[in-house]
Amino acid sequence: MGDRITTTDRIALDGRLLKTLIHATPDERRVILYHKPEGELTTRKDPEGRPTVFESLPRLRRSRWVSVGRLDTNTSGLLLFTTDGELANRLMHPSHEIEREYAVRVLGKITDEQLAALKTGVRLDDGMAKFDAIHEAGGEGANHWYHVTIKEGRNREVRRLWEAVGVTVSRLIRIRYGAISLPRQLPRGAWRDATEGELVELMTAADLPVEVKTAAPASPHRHRFHVRRKTRKAE
Repeated sequence: MGDRITTTDRIALDGRLLKTLIHATPDERRVILYHKPEGELTTRKDPEGRPTVFESLPRLRRSRWVSVGRLDTNTSGLLLFTTDGELANRLMHPSHEIEREYAVRVLGKITDEQLAALKTGVRLDDGMAKFDAIHEAGGEGANHWYHVTIKEGRNREVRRLWEAVGVTVSRLIRIRYGAISLPRQLPRGAWRDATEGELVELMTAADLPVEVKTAAPASPHRHRFHVRRKTRKAE
């Protein structure tokens, strides 16, 4: 008795998840855009001591960061974090069909048959999957870039789709989540607060009320990014 819960907590009774009426207020809600570098894990703590994305985020006193989806350790690009668990859950739920766009560098020339299979659907271990769109994005020599969009968030789905048609992915970058694109001026390992317009876009995509007010950003500069300086332990 007397325990307090926040918007990011989930309550279960006899193993069954209960719905709560707790939602973050506009003043409590905060969203940040983070440019994840390769080599970081999307987890709060790694038993092997490897770097995680949460180590680079600003510290919070009364709430915690919830990641909107995940990126595997070899994938870089846009990761969204929010203090509003309901917003995060809705943005990730398949029913909202929110697009994720990736820049993919592959080795070798891709045939029309391979591209057609990726757009019509191929069978993976966990069912059929496909890209909603594929666009060539240039390249030199043996490396070719494509931009692909997908509306699911299955584990390593983008890589597995290419591998299913015999193509090796040498680099993968998420460049967009819904209407939010990876800012060109945001360095890897840096973050910035979402603008009010970006927050409205996310709330609309999640079917939540858009009469929102962003939490006070960590910096008075609207688009200023932040990089947490990391130090190596002496070996």
